[in-house]
Amino acid sequence: MDRIDRQILAELEENGRLTVTELAARINLSVSPCHRRLRELERTGAIRGYRAIVDPVAVGLGFQALVFASLHQADRETVAAFEEAVQDIPQVLQAQRLFGDPDYLLRVVAADLPSFQQFYDERLATLPGLRRLTSTIVMKDVVDYRPLTGRGRPRTRRTRARRTERPPR
Repeated sequence: MDRIDRQILAELEENGRLTVTELAARINLSVSPCHRRLRELERTGAIRGYRAIVDPVAVGLGFQALVFASLHQADRETVAAFEEAVQDIPQVLQAQRLFGDPDYLLRVVAADLPSFQQFYDERLATLPGLRRLTSTIVMKDVVDYRPLTGRGRPRTRRTRARRTERPPR
């Protein structure tokens, strides 16, 4: 992956709806090579997909919690059963397996506290292999989404031109 590929990724992380023509103009590349690079980034999995970022409050899911799950044991069957069950729960937005205790961190959404309590009691507490669940309520999102290529983001042509101008004497 070179500088141009990283520029493509940075632009698409900022606006995934850019046309290839717009993308090519932003990175100062002609359309055909830009399109080839884009398809290669998709083919290799560097770009895993395109999606809209939906406001959870707008769809009635403004309550968030972080749930920590510890398993009875970490054998292959227990881990597989737990992970398969978690993948089938739509309220679980993210699930990470951790080193140490707890074993998992789940980011979950619900409409409100009573809905979360019901979800916790009826779905989360019944997950296979579970030893302990603890949760904490999210007060607010401080960093909700940060592009992976945000650091070192390429400057636009206009910015480059300004930087190369000499100050008046």
